[in-house]
Amino acid sequence: MTGKREIQFPQLFLRVAIAVTMLSAVADRLGFWGKNSAWGNWENFEKYTQQLTYFLPASLGTVSAYAATFLEILFPLLLVLGFKTKLAAYGAGFLLLIFAISMTIALGIKAPLDYSVWIGSAASFLLAVQERYSFTIDNLTNKYKSL
Repeated sequence: MTGKREIQFPQLFLRVAIAVTMLSAVADRLGFWGKNSAWGNWENFEKYTQQLTYFLPASLGTVSAYAATFLEILFPLLLVLGFKTKLAAYGAGFLLLIFAISMTIALGIKAPLDYSVWIGSAASFLLAVQERYSFTIDNLTNKYKSL
C-alpha cells in the first residue's frame, strides 16, 4: 500500500504538468511561442478550430475557439492553485477528450497521438479520481470548515 507521503509529489507534478501543457497551448495561439510553433497566432488557431469543427456553422467554430481557450485557461489555473481540484481535473479530462475525438475524426489518429491529447485526457481523469489532493487550497478550506 502506498503511503500518503509517497503520492504527494507525483500528484502535484501531475497537476502542474497538465496545467502547464494546457497553458502552453494557449500561449501558442496567442503568439508567445513565435512563428515556429503549432499555430503561432490567433488567426491560425481559429482556422485550425474550423477544421476540427467542420460539422458546425462557421460562427459556432469561432465560438468554439474562444470557449476552448477560456476553459484551457480556467482549468489549469484551478489545478495549479489546487482550488476545486476534482472539478478542474474532470473538466480538463473531458475537454481534452473532446479535442482528441475531434482531432481523430477531422485529422486522423496521428494528430492527437503526436500532441499527446489522449494521454493528457487520461492523466486528467486519473487525477480526478484521487481521494485527496496534496498542496491545495481545497485542503486549507476543508481544514477551516471542520473547526
